[in-house]
Amino acid sequence: MLSCIFLFPISFILFMEFTAIANSNIAIIKYWGKRDEKLILPTNNSISFTMDEQLSTTTTVEFDSNLARDEVILDSKQADEKEFARVHDFLNLVRARARIKIFAHVVSNNTFPKAAGLASSASGFAALAGAASKAAGLNYSEKEISVLARFGSGSATRSVYGGAVEWQKGNAIDGSDSYAIQLSSEKNWKNLRNIIAIIDAEKKKVSSRAGMAETVKTSKLFRHRLEAVGTRFEIVRNAIKNNNFEAMADTIMEDSDDMHACMADTNPPIVYMNETSHKIAKTVRQLNGDSNEKIAAYTFDAGPNANIYTTNPKEVKSLLNEIEGIKKIIECKIGEGIHYSNKHLF
Repeated sequence: MLSCIFLFPISFILFMEFTAIANSNIAIIKYWGKRDEKLILPTNNSISFTMDEQLSTTTTVEFDSNLARDEVILDSKQADEKEFARVHDFLNLVRARARIKIFAHVVSNNTFPKAAGLASSASGFAALAGAASKAAGLNYSEKEISVLARFGSGSATRSVYGGAVEWQKGNAIDGSDSYAIQLSSEKNWKNLRNIIAIIDAEKKKVSSRAGMAETVKTSKLFRHRLEAVGTRFEIVRNAIKNNNFEAMADTIMEDSDDMHACMADTNPPIVYMNETSHKIAKTVRQLNGDSNEKIAAYTFDAGPNANIYTTNPKEVKSLLNEIEGIKKIIECKIGEGIHYSNKHLF
């Protein structure tokens, strides 16, 4: 009996398009500083809550043997040179893992402004990691997608999961043990909200990646932060385990203040918060003091916009409406992790 083996050229391999949706996450114990820039390994563990679909990225990826180069469309526009390079480099990593040399169509849409301090890179690269790995034929677990997403953006590791999420810094030199895990499902936080006060939706002047690199190099306070952040991490982790928002409210604000103090201590100083930001922080502190309860906790990422976690959204929004300089208020629930859709963007 003769057996025949048919070898098909690469152009005949069928690649399917895949669409992934990932939500942004807002950290309550911050990641600010890397111990390895190339592998994107953080200096400390971090914790975040994943947001709902109001802060999300939808990305469709298809590898196509007819393409002469990658094609990247972001929010209905051709990616600029910097954006294209970042996506192209990430796709090269996917191609290397899948052992293919085919270029890809990438179309991605955000429901919120990019680079405005609302963690768009987190949702963006989590969605890209999920869609691209599946489109390339990699049957990755959520843990493996979290590791992959890290190479695009550190905080993207956490957007793979819903609810409360921890990004473990890991200890391995190769970064194999640095990925996110879910601490608590979004179902356990039905009464918690993130009230987002949009002060400035424009692209920030200093990127998070550039800013944290300078902080690590020049800030004396950063060394003290590394000593203290572990204690704050344990307080928040235990509070999440017990579904106790009040037990972590002060610590959330303390960690945000500490991170921005390190930014200001950087040479030259990095200042993301503005006068309106500080008014919001003062208002939240006063609210907790007047009520003698931990009603709310503010946290600021790399931007002036405030994220206020609270179990009393009505009162917080009422107070924010009295502060001049706030352009928009968004009320977010705690959301789910990465998921997939048959509704593709091309």
